[in-house]
Amino acid sequence: MELSSLLGVVVSIFALILGILLAIEMDMTMLVYYLDGPSVVIVFVGSIGSALWATPMNRVVAAFKALPKTFKTPDLDAKSAIDNIISLSNLARRESLLALEEPVKTMNDPFLLKGVMLVVDGADPELVRNVLETEIAYIDKRHSEIRGFYDYWGGCAPSWGMFGTLIGLINMLANLNDPGSLGSNMATCIVTTFYGSIVSTVLCGPTSSKLKIFSNDELLVKEVLIEGILSIQAGDNPRIIEEKLKSFLSPALRASKEESGGGE
Repeated sequence: MELSSLLGVVVSIFALILGILLAIEMDMTMLVYYLDGPSVVIVFVGSIGSALWATPMNRVVAAFKALPKTFKTPDLDAKSAIDNIISLSNLARRESLLALEEPVKTMNDPFLLKGVMLVVDGADPELVRNVLETEIAYIDKRHSEIRGFYDYWGGCAPSWGMFGTLIGLINMLANLNDPGSLGSNMATCIVTTFYGSIVSTVLCGPTSSKLKIFSNDELLVKEVLIEGILSIQAGDNPRIIEEKLKSFLSPALRASKEESGGGE
């Protein structure tokens, strides 16, 4: 579980609810003014409709599948990737590159498996790098498209809130002779803007930002794997490989890696 995501949701909702309660001086009967059916339809349905129109359906599905991932800790980090590379480099040094074929299959990393199999099959180092870097580029592109859905949705939600404000104002001005309708129309004016800000700031913005961070982390791991795979292919000493790959780590992770040891 990604603790910061869970805390972020809880703290945001808590701050929102507490702020409302303090503003209405804990008068629970006034909470009804923050709930408005037309505003929900205008902002939530309207904004997601715009996002759907702007995004191909396969990417919409991918975007919604990615949402739960913001609450999960990634399975593989750079430190684990280095450990896998060092393990394989030690094996290659003791035996041969051909000995890597079976162990790499147990590491449950398709990217690492692809790179190692290219090496085992005798591919040229430049070809190995080109194939893996091309895959990285397309992974980055797919991730960017997923974030684009949330960026667009978050960007248009406040505009839909403004639509609701205009609708409420039009209805209010059209019914000035009916004092009983002023309250509901004014609520639509204000609450739609409120909902638009919630969609943009509480949902879409944090989701896009967290997906960006996770994407950068994943791409870093894959850069580590590329350098490690090519170093194994070049026959570098495992200790030299470890020192080279530790440059990808933060100082804290680098220190812990040094304490744990590595190559033979």
